Amino acid sequence: MSTRAVLNDADIARALTRIAHEILESNKGSDGLILLGIPTRGVTLAQRLSALIERFAGQAVPTGSLDVTMYRDDLAKHPTRTPRPTQIPACGIDGKVVVLVDDVLFSGRSIRAALDALNDIGRPAAVRLAILVDRGHRELPIRPDFVGKNLPSSRTERVNVRVTEVDGGADEVSIEGGDA
Repeated sequence: MSTRAVLNDADIARALTRIAHEILESNKGSDGLILLGIPTRGVTLAQRLSALIERFAGQAVPTGSLDVTMYRDDLAKHPTRTPRPTQIPACGIDGKVVVLVDDVLFSGRSIRAALDALNDIGRPAAVRLAILVDRGHRELPIRPDFVGKNLPSSRTERVNVRVTEVDGGADEVSIEGGDA
């Protein structure tokens, strides 16, 4: 099975820098923002975006994680998922602009699950979606607000995201399989 790299560590850093600027521009600053990463790699990406936003805006942005495991609609097909901790910043999400952060957007089902999980936690003023890689193939009417890279792919291909904090080595996005 062939694998080809599509983003290296510099590409990922550039994409996150652009997303951080877009979030700040869209929100007109960092006031009222909360970043919630979807485990596993979304949490790392949210932490990196938070550091970038703090560097650009001079103000820390509360960051946490939102586990969506028990809200997924495919648990019958994949029952061995391990729940991760949900960590909501002490300020809560009520009245805040919550930016959900994930590594790959595919069918949209993880994001639907995240919206259900948010509903059980509180009532944000708005929810935005930041994605490192949007590969298409949506099954639900979900569209990201901030995208690092649109990466058209076939359903038979697999998009792999590696980040040093989770996987060791260098940051990388690769596509595996297909006709490459």
